[in-house]
Amino acid sequence: MPRPSRAALAAALLCCTAALTACGGNSTARPAPTTAAPARTTEPPAPAPASAAPTLPPGPGGAAPVFSHGRRDGGKKVALTFDADMTSDQGPRAARGEHFDNPALIETLRRLKVPATVFMTGRWAEQYPDQARSIGTDPLFELANHSYSHHAFSTPCYKLPAVPRGEARADVERAFTAFRRAGAERIVPYFRFPGGCHDEAVLREIGPAKVTAVQWDVVSGDAFARQAAPVAAQVISQVRPGSVVVMHCTRSAAPTTEEAVRRIVPELRAKGYEFVRVSDLIGAATRRSDG
Repeated sequence: MPRPSRAALAAALLCCTAALTACGGNSTARPAPTTAAPARTTEPPAPAPASAAPTLPPGPGGAAPVFSHGRRDGGKKVALTFDADMTSDQGPRAARGEHFDNPALIETLRRLKVPATVFMTGRWAEQYPDQARSIGTDPLFELANHSYSHHAFSTPCYKLPAVPRGEARADVERAFTAFRRAGAERIVPYFRFPGGCHDEAVLREIGPAKVTAVQWDVVSGDAFARQAAPVAAQVISQVRPGSVVVMHCTRSAAPTTEEAVRRIVPELRAKGYEFVRVSDLIGAATRRSDG
């Protein structure tokens, strides 16, 4: 079984939300600039219909293909992605008042006109159906799959419970069903493994679901961070043309993300970057391969 990349290790801090004491914020990144350049006012690119969202061709044996970043020579485009994490057993915590959502973050993305891809668990959609529907019907966003249960698809994976072999495809499809029941419409055929943990066997197992597995090449460090500046600085320093940035849409475990986004967006726009969705990056990659 291939070991997760260093990026997967860092991003998966949020995936073990039941083990808060094992996770920590980012304390090594340099502070973000205190002054931000004015944001551009151009409209974001129009999204493709969800049914027409591009995918990569399957791998050997029909395995789900894996996408980590877009073209490096395709212009200064970057995709911000947000994992809306909630495990299948966290309902009691939500009932006691813990917030696994982050509506202020979504409203900031709307105000700044930042297209984004939200990777949502089915359990999150069931807990927050109104928000799932709002995100999943907004043309600014696309809603992708982050599993139903937020359990590990290969182990070991940061102490997450494991999805039994033979049930991975059903878990993926159960999440898609939860999105549709919530009223989401802009659902794209992309899947992000909890913790980024996967192996060749599980890629073959979910292959019949016809999804492209989406990883990342920039880790924001927002999981359990207590200060926004280091998160913003880490993203700004690591982004390259075609980057996929992993962040989170979970207030209890990533409380500084909304503030970090308010720093990141104007800084990257000042550097000439355009914000796009994952589907835009995959579409550009497939057009290049066809040519």
